[in-house]
Amino acid sequence: MGISVDAAYKSLNKFSEILCGDKVEILKTPDSDVIILADGMGSGVKANILSTLTTKILGTMFLNGAPLEECLETIVQTLPICQVRQVAYSTFSILQVFNNGDAYLAEFDNPGCIFIRDGKLFPIPKNERTIKDKTINEFRFRVQTGDTLVLMSDGTTHAGVGRLWHFGWEWEDIARFVEKQCEQPVSSIRLASAVCGECDELYQYRPGDDTTVAVMRIIEQKTVHLMTGPPVDRDDDRKMVEDFMAGEGVKRIVSGGTTATILSRILGRQLQVSIDYYDPDIPPIAHMEGVELVTEGVLTLNRAVSILTRYVENKDLSRGFFEELDKNNGASMIARMLLEDCTDLHLFVGKAVNGAYQSSGLLFELGIRQNLVKQLIDIAEKMGKSVTVTYY
Repeated sequence: MGISVDAAYKSLNKFSEILCGDKVEILKTPDSDVIILADGMGSGVKANILSTLTTKILGTMFLNGAPLEECLETIVQTLPICQVRQVAYSTFSILQVFNNGDAYLAEFDNPGCIFIRDGKLFPIPKNERTIKDKTINEFRFRVQTGDTLVLMSDGTTHAGVGRLWHFGWEWEDIARFVEKQCEQPVSSIRLASAVCGECDELYQYRPGDDTTVAVMRIIEQKTVHLMTGPPVDRDDDRKMVEDFMAGEGVKRIVSGGTTATILSRILGRQLQVSIDYYDPDIPPIAHMEGVELVTEGVLTLNRAVSILTRYVENKDLSRGFFEELDKNNGASMIARMLLEDCTDLHLFVGKAVNGAYQSSGLLFELGIRQNLVKQLIDIAEKMGKSVTVTYY
């Protein structure tokens, strides 16, 4: 059963704090995907240090096969001791999903994982055991395509305490909210942002605690081919086009006017430029049979990279970010497809120098388009996508 995942998270800092006391690590191994969410005691710098150490220790040891008992012992011995409570304290949740559908969940003092299957809350049975005087809930189970799993720090359940709610946003109410959001297919980042946005509103936009929501969705593999730039040797035009068009169930993006012209010529298909001009800074898209998206090159790629950079740096993922992502210009459409509709990205990159964007004599690696391609590769890998590149 080969499965793929869509994983993302969103955090709110406690009001007036520069650093978040929660930390999330999203890791990829050859046979699994892992989310580790830690919540350091307190807030600000101290909590950030505690949670960062916890995720790094757990991530390194857990992925190297260390048993959970050894991981916990190392955390207790390593974390700084709170001078007030005399404990080295950070809560955590670990979720590991294997490519074959097996899954493992371990939770210590964080709100329980919300598991949605077929649009409904799916109960996770308690399986508690005590390790180093700490009660850990462990659960091994199977996942299937369409499942959604949500990890949270306790800033979610504290939302609204003393303001809109006496006892905060209770776990059952959060679960119902997640169920409602999952009535229609929703990406992990949109779901995480929706839950955090609701928490922010309950806090009246002055969060009383660090708040983090991490989401993993079990999805089918989604492959995207992106072709940009003409080959150095014109004789390679056909080879590049054939490689780009190969495969079933693939979504295809062409970025660049010259590149699109090559594709049109080789395939014998008409290229129709749209008359709809949605953004004065981004040239309009074009249409071609068999290709989901045809855009201009450098300007459009640069904007797409900028949008995706905001995502990987977790900067301002508010309603405004999704309004930008949902625009109908070519850059937003590229960013949206790569972020929400792609697990595997294959880039087909021509290395010919475009005189319009590059001074004569500059090496290939220094070209604007090629630099954008390198940035796109780095961003896609940080988003957890599997990336391959073929140069011509």
